[in-house]
Amino acid sequence: MTILRDTPIDGPEFRPLRERVEAEAYVASVCFKHGPPRLTGVELEWTVHHAGDPARRLSAELLRQALGDHAPRTLNPDSPQISLPGGSPLTAEPGGQVEISAQPEDSLTDLHATVSADTEYLAGLLAARGLTMGESAMDPYRTPARVLETPRYLAMEKAFEPLGSHGITMMCNTAGFQVCVDAGERQDLAVRWRAAHVLGPPLSALFANSPQMLGRRTGWVSNRLHTVLGTDPVRTYPSETTDDPATSWARRVLDTPLLCVRRDGGCWDAPSGVTFADWVAGAVDLGRQPTVADLEYHISTLFPPVRAQGYLEIRYIDAQPGGDWLAPAALVVALFSEADKVIDICEPVANDWLTAARAGLGDPALARVAASLAELGTSALGATGLTPELARRVTGDIDRRLHDGRNQG
Repeated sequence: MTILRDTPIDGPEFRPLRERVEAEAYVASVCFKHGPPRLTGVELEWTVHHAGDPARRLSAELLRQALGDHAPRTLNPDSPQISLPGGSPLTAEPGGQVEISAQPEDSLTDLHATVSADTEYLAGLLAARGLTMGESAMDPYRTPARVLETPRYLAMEKAFEPLGSHGITMMCNTAGFQVCVDAGERQDLAVRWRAAHVLGPPLSALFANSPQMLGRRTGWVSNRLHTVLGTDPVRTYPSETTDDPATSWARRVLDTPLLCVRRDGGCWDAPSGVTFADWVAGAVDLGRQPTVADLEYHISTLFPPVRAQGYLEIRYIDAQPGGDWLAPAALVVALFSEADKVIDICEPVANDWLTAARAGLGDPALARVAASLAELGTSALGATGLTPELARRVTGDIDRRLHDGRNQG
């Protein structure tokens, strides 16, 4: 994961951007690094609750105490921000969700060992203060409310508020699971980009894990995905899957309105409707010319199902209970080794994002595609570096999800 700073930075390496073509070229070169697909990383988020009363509000002070020297500086500005023992940085989301970003590995077995150890350690820190991690990708109990008071999150909440309640809900009540894979060799970029996107609806359906809000079932199997897609479509809907993904992604980045602008002081509000391209062109006076660092930060304010950041960040899968994250991670890695076949299998449901969020595997077309992907992916688990024991566990978890998903509700 690329760790992006929350404060403006001065220095000669942060050169100003004066032409759109220059900014687009930077995005295309940095966000789509070429090379053999080798590494896999994961990012896991959890909502945090009082163990004896999960509907009770969480306070920033209690979370600070629980995380101690591991607390991110967005929660405690004076924290040494020590990584977890396995090397995973720990961050916090606006509603007090906690997230670990595991260092990428070339073997899912090694990644599983590191993530399992860091997750257990984090659970122990929270338990010592009477807290526990949620098992759903959506807080099933509480109305959304910010725990963190940072300029970024203040600006985000203000920008999303006119668009409805999805924005504050996404910020404060959702927990995702992200798989990060290499973009691949130059000649494979378009196929891997396309595969990453078309896998979205069937894998979202297969691993849906957020059916409840405010103590009741809503009729959506993934309230998290529904919420994210509805937050701000210009920054949360899927990207185009063209033959030149680097160029199309760069254009999307430049044409997306600013969500916040880093400044000295507490107000990072961005003028409504002003894109990063507008800022580069001088169409609005924000006090300074944008820099490369501003552009990198702007990318972090786009939340599409797949985001390019030097690797492909697959963001559409719900957080899973316990250690069940291994099954979707392994399936994604295995299916990327068969990307051409994946595209053919997924084509009938490639755009069925809202159907996946609402009905999941209750939709017959999505259920058929998910079953085909499961068969293809489990037969390709040798590409993941899993031990035979872990591969059997993954296969069993996927079979269980197929069965449970078809019979949900």
